[in-house]
Amino acid sequence: MLISPPFGGGRAPVLAKNAVASSQPLVTQAGIEALQSGGNAVDAALATAITLTVVEPTMNGLGGDGFALIWDGKKLHGMNASGRAPAAWTPEYFSGKTAMDLIGWNTVTVPGMVSGWIELSRKFGKLPFAQLFKRAIDYAENGFPVSPVIARQWREAIPILKNEPGFSESFLIDGKSPTAGQLWRYPAQANTLREIANTEGESFYTGKLAQSMVDFAQSTGGCFTMADFAANQTDWVEPLAFDYGDYTLHEIPPNGSGIVAQMALGILQAANAKQYPANSAKRIHLQVEAMRIAFADAYAHVSDASTMKVPTSALLDRNYLATRAALINHNQAGTYGAGDPHAGGTVYLCAADESGMMISYIQSNFKGFGSGVVAPGGIAFHNRGMSFSLVDGHPNQVAPGKRPFHTIIPAFLTKGSQPAMAFGVMGGNMQPQGHLQFVMRFVDEYLNPQACSDAPRWRIDDVGKLTVEASMPTVVVDGLKAMGHEVTVMPANSLDFGSAQAIALLGEQTQDAYIAGSDHRRDGLAAGF
Repeated sequence: MLISPPFGGGRAPVLAKNAVASSQPLVTQAGIEALQSGGNAVDAALATAITLTVVEPTMNGLGGDGFALIWDGKKLHGMNASGRAPAAWTPEYFSGKTAMDLIGWNTVTVPGMVSGWIELSRKFGKLPFAQLFKRAIDYAENGFPVSPVIARQWREAIPILKNEPGFSESFLIDGKSPTAGQLWRYPAQANTLREIANTEGESFYTGKLAQSMVDFAQSTGGCFTMADFAANQTDWVEPLAFDYGDYTLHEIPPNGSGIVAQMALGILQAANAKQYPANSAKRIHLQVEAMRIAFADAYAHVSDASTMKVPTSALLDRNYLATRAALINHNQAGTYGAGDPHAGGTVYLCAADESGMMISYIQSNFKGFGSGVVAPGGIAFHNRGMSFSLVDGHPNQVAPGKRPFHTIIPAFLTKGSQPAMAFGVMGGNMQPQGHLQFVMRFVDEYLNPQACSDAPRWRIDDVGKLTVEASMPTVVVDGLKAMGHEVTVMPANSLDFGSAQAIALLGEQTQDAYIAGSDHRRDGLAAGF
């Protein structure tokens, strides 16, 4: 692994025996505090995640979903804490619509994130659950200065969400968002956090908080019932494993979209992408084409696991991926439909401790603040339901109690039987694209986590257009255009390319130290001791 950063202007990686990396400095410190108080990596991740709901409300909230991959020192575990559609969401409920709404109550599924916190703490944590809320409650009660990137995201959300139930009352001051450096306090959210902490989340799903959310929904256009909340369940799942070189990439299985990154890697192996130099237009061309193919398959076949018509094994079959790779012209951009495999604004963080425990964790309100709907007590709901399909018979068609296709995905690399790196790249459909780029930088180019993050990125945006960062070399952009790609070079301050956090083993033995990185594109921080 190359420890020195190869990209100008990047951050230095952090080397330590215990490490936390997140998108916000205050919350990284909350995680470090948990470790120094006798907690483990999972306690650190939870303290970090809980505090993020306060200090980075533009990306996540108490009404969101979460996923995790946990290395307990011997084995990798997967957790799916994404919520399900309310009982009222039958296809008939949406009759007359051609697509799901983008914001508002009809995008809100039952929030699963809080139940995920509880499960992680009970299964792996060492500290009392309530102790993990200390910093979050303090910042909500007494305030914190808003950081620059978060201030910008907050300001940009106002025109879109200001008329949604509870938003302006909850997140604006005299009709305006807080500016960078301005102190933000939210005592009502502090009270909600205390209630969750003191009841170990029971209030959120069957008690006082659940009733408050249901009452708010019924009075402002939502359709939640107490039964919807009581039916919520976090699932422990077997991670999907896919070999790439000497490493194995692990992702949460569907309804998550991590399989997209694995499919794209398989296509690139079949296309022999490594025959072209790193950072060349030829290799990036193949990456883009592989990702377009993987997305086409995912949008056609991936859904709640209970309704998928094609098994994940078929989508990851090497022979199938080779047939998909054969569609790619190495010299010309193409367009791709779904194949026919035969059956046989999110926050990401990671933490690792000196015992060898590592966690890759992600939680989200999806598009910025999410739905824009904010229940009393600062419970900002996600808009994850917008990812359902309204096409009759589609695997991802909306239905009661069903989980929608999900973009938020934690990732984990192992080498042989040992952990190698916990990582993630938050940001809508950028996430599997970021995983692909991160893995290839780490595995093929031997870059350290910070350098993997600093490298210029490309993205297929939400409408399918290819965009690249301003730092992408001109020769690469020109090469992509020559192959028929319509390339948009984004401004230097663009936030469209996600935010990565990563912690890797400095050596290949669990007793060695870690090397951590945090994305320079956000306000984040990697720290350790």
